[in-house]
Amino acid sequence: MHINSHFAVGVIIASYLNFFLPFNIFEFLIIILFSFICDFDVLFSKFAIDNNHRMLITHSIIPSLIIIVLGLLINWVVLIISGFVYLIHIIIDSFDWGTNFFYFQKRQVGFKFLISKEEFENISDYLSKYKNPASFFDNKYYSNKISLITEVILFILMWFFILIFAIQFILITLIYFLGLYFHLARHFHLKKLEAE
Repeated sequence: MHINSHFAVGVIIASYLNFFLPFNIFEFLIIILFSFICDFDVLFSKFAIDNNHRMLITHSIIPSLIIIVLGLLINWVVLIISGFVYLIHIIIDSFDWGTNFFYFQKRQVGFKFLISKEEFENISDYLSKYKNPASFFDNKYYSNKISLITEVILFILMWFFILIFAIQFILITLIYFLGLYFHLARHFHLKKLEAE
């Protein structure tokens, strides 16, 4: 799932919980940040198996467990929630391409709905058909109606939840569009590259 959708999930959860545990802006932003921060591990892909950022420890359950334990130790409910939001990110990512869920096994697990078993096992062959290997994943994602519908539903739910439960933080949702812009710009750049 794209970073903007993970951001939307964070807004949904933070907004809903804001009804029961009124957050200040800092706490609200911390929860949202932990909903997508692990995707910045893409900056360290070169250190991952097959340059796949989802094989890094940041895309396993280990960081979320550490965050939850730290939250319990210092008795800060926002950090505990942030750990669970991080964990939700990892679980969601297991649905599209899979994640290195337990880290130490060094293999991707999950439903991997966007890639067939044959494609997964022979990924090098499929990637070699593209000028830029990222185009394979981009094409699979944007040609999947379930992925696109899920993104739209999360966008609508984000707006619904923040309007109902946390309207005072509504301007935070503008950050969503930065993530959306990043992914769409990348998508059209890859399409142009493959068309040349």
